[in-house]
Amino acid sequence: EAPESFPPLRDEAAVRVLRGRMKGIQGHCNSCYMDAALFSLFSCTSVLDSMLFLPFPPCDRDVQGILRDEIVNPLRRTGFVRAGSVMRLREQLTDKGRCSSFTNAEKDPEEFLNLIMQQILGMEPLLRLQSGGREQDCYCYQVFLDQQEDLVVPTVQQLVERSFLCSDLKLVEIPSCFIIQMPRFGKEYKMFTKIIPSLELDITDLLLDSPRECCLCGDVATLEC
Repeated sequence: EAPESFPPLRDEAAVRVLRGRMKGIQGHCNSCYMDAALFSLFSCTSVLDSMLFLPFPPCDRDVQGILRDEIVNPLRRTGFVRAGSVMRLREQLTDKGRCSSFTNAEKDPEEFLNLIMQQILGMEPLLRLQSGGREQDCYCYQVFLDQQEDLVVPTVQQLVERSFLCSDLKLVEIPSCFIIQMPRFGKEYKMFTKIIPSLELDITDLLLDSPRECCLCGDVATLEC
């Protein structure tokens, strides 16, 4: 009998289930990068639930089963995931990724997402970016910025827009899922002590060849500053 599946948490239910002590994904042995990524991807949204249910080759069902039955469903049902469940996923990633450090070292979230989405589950890339006339496919976007003196407590909207501008990037198309990794510089230095989550993200200015309005007259713009 298939285990029961639970929908993502929304509104009052999310507050009721996820707030308080012993909530979220329990950390253990440098798992913070994976805990934060899994919580963001599955606790309150279903946009990537295809990872849990799409038919994949038999060798990958262990990863899919652990992800669905031991991490996502408990998180949505009770708001808590034990560290041992994440460790079982890390052990599977170690075997399939041929990288022993997945069980004990801190990794970059992008490395984790590329391994599980591309190499193990064989998903299509979520983002298509263009820079300098060249296109590239990827699964997430990491914000890169030089020191920003005028930004003390920035919003996600501000960080993404400035990062795209600095890197001369555009979105080729509207992404089905836009995973954004915030800037970080290890344990000793943080560029921002706090970042305000933008509950909605306006990507109009980030889209390639998207019609935009003039900031002065409101008509369709012909030039970009």
